[in-house]
Amino acid sequence: MKTTKYFRATRGRPDRARIKDEWIQYVVQHPEREHVQADGRTRRWARIEAMEGRYLRVILLDDGETIHNAFFDRGFRP
Repeated sequence: MKTTKYFRATRGRPDRARIKDEWIQYVVQHPEREHVQADGRTRRWARIEAMEGRYLRVILLDDGETIHNAFFDRGFRP
């Protein structure tokens, strides 16, 4: 899994440390929704049942494979 320096730095935060790599890969491969930003980055969301059905947002760089950010999106509505 390719990641940015920013992603690696934020993984140490308590709210991010519990996000499993397998959940991130799941969102990348099976998004329920996807949005391409003006800067070329892609936002992908998917429901994570193991986290009480919360939605994980993963942001990919414009290469479509490097993970820049991942967090549970409290404001997302399917």
